[in-house]
Amino acid sequence: MSSDTEDQITSPDEFYEKCYNHWSKIPATMNGVLDGLSHISCIDVSGSEEFLEKIYRTPQHPGKSRALDCGAGIGRVTKYLLAKFFDKVDLVEQNPTFIEEAKKSLSSNPKVDQFICVGLQNFMPDLEGPKYDVVWIQWVMQNVVDEDVVKFLKKCKLILNERGIIVLKENVTSSDEDDIDTSDSTITRSCKSYNRLFKEAKLHCFRTKVQRKFPKELYSVMMFATKPYSKESVK
Repeated sequence: MSSDTEDQITSPDEFYEKCYNHWSKIPATMNGVLDGLSHISCIDVSGSEEFLEKIYRTPQHPGKSRALDCGAGIGRVTKYLLAKFFDKVDLVEQNPTFIEEAKKSLSSNPKVDQFICVGLQNFMPDLEGPKYDVVWIQWVMQNVVDEDVVKFLKKCKLILNERGIIVLKENVTSSDEDDIDTSDSTITRSCKSYNRLFKEAKLHCFRTKVQRKFPKELYSVMMFATKPYSKESVK
């Protein structure tokens, strides 16, 4: 983040507490988790499908055994996107009300496995547990401070399968500066900031794409596909 942004976050603990309190008041519905914009869900999923499909057409694509849905909310991304691509999907979400709604919504889907109720800043991977072909992170890094973003990405690297990748889909600013909303602890980063965080986490960003057909008054949404430096880059 810029120094101005860092100055506005005086305490990560307070930042996370304010964020948690904000989301605890949000109804566990599609319209709730999408901030009143449930009508963009189909457009969002379509853009994500296209992004993944292009990755899977490359020679060094990841497998399709298991995905991890981070900041999973009520399970929207798992239900409409990840369950179409992967044999098994695990979900990580810190809001217990959202987790319970996700369990109800996905109860009949045999592809859905674990529900992990924890914030990404406190996530501890099970190194003896399953490995993931894709870690999908959407609209949640905006609620995580820089230091913890890097720590989380490094943890995700430890649970990737061979050729496994980490995908982020997040709001981005139109400049090189970050925007912060202290009322709900939301950091909207620039692409420059995300690339810096990837570098700190030793991740190579091999593909990006802007989400199309969203309302013009919204922030741009960027998809980033990354993989560890030690892995062979996808061309």
